[in-house]
Amino acid sequence: MNLKDKLSSIARIDLLRSATPLHKLANLSEYLGRDIYIKRDDMTPLAMGGNKLRKLEYLFADALQKKAKIIVTAGAIQSNHVRQTAAIAAMYGLKCVALLENPLQSNNPLFLKNGNKLLTDLFNTQCYFCDELTDPNAQMQELIKAHHLQDAYIVPVGGSNALGSLGYVNCALEIAHQKPADIDFAAVIVASGSAGTHAGLAIGLQAVLPDTPVIGVTVSRFKEDQQPKVEKLQQEISELLNINSLPNVLLWDDYFLPSYGMPNNKGQQAIELLAQKEGILLDPVYTGKAMAGLIEHIIKDKVSGNKPLLFIHTGGSPALFAYSEIDVAYIS
Repeated sequence: MNLKDKLSSIARIDLLRSATPLHKLANLSEYLGRDIYIKRDDMTPLAMGGNKLRKLEYLFADALQKKAKIIVTAGAIQSNHVRQTAAIAAMYGLKCVALLENPLQSNNPLFLKNGNKLLTDLFNTQCYFCDELTDPNAQMQELIKAHHLQDAYIVPVGGSNALGSLGYVNCALEIAHQKPADIDFAAVIVASGSAGTHAGLAIGLQAVLPDTPVIGVTVSRFKEDQQPKVEKLQQEISELLNINSLPNVLLWDDYFLPSYGMPNNKGQQAIELLAQKEGILLDPVYTGKAMAGLIEHIIKDKVSGNKPLLFIHTGGSPALFAYSEIDVAYIS
């Protein structure tokens, strides 16, 4: 059974409807002197877009099969994942409960109430707060018990378990079908946080474009801490799909500081550059930092060869409205 058939055998709700665009960034390519393509997963068709929808197609199919009445998930106050999870729960008439942390310990009203949090509230999410998400799955279990939530289904942080990660194995097939026939990508660049997008893409591309590595730009931790997360998910995905070999984990970890969720100067410059060259919006938490990594590696000639690069735009632009100038840490 080939990879497409294996994926087809696992229950999935078709929320995406059609492939997201993949195209060349002509102006940025000319500016940087190297061809760059973009996969527009910020244009998925629900709740202002983003990569989590692909994962939630599988997770909500599982939740509905199990007759869940309440969806419980967790994330930061400005979580893209919580926003999209809440929207899909609303579509299916399910109650959504979210356990949220404030990773910046910010009291800025924009951060607390605007952006993703504003949208999450619009979807009628019941939000509870904790000091820190140290063990989210255990904390969500405690929340379910404390509030007597019956028929609850836990969606992990970022939708990043093996089942959710299948969304990005599927995306790899989409990329292979969409890419111009006359080019090969030197690498695929993606933000690497909860690791499901990174791991799923790496497993999928190994099968359909084996000469195209996936490079994750870390957004919350150094390589030595992120690599085991990606490796663990790759192993679990491979077991689910009965795949024997695993791709190498490639990470750039020079762009996330000072911390997860805290914008920095390089990320801000990348956001401004793509907006001014292509009219495309990145975000300060994930894609701005990932694009900063891509840009710097091109400028410093750290990506070998001259083949085009593919950037996965995982969404997150609502967060632009949650940060003010004072929230940006100008770390060069």
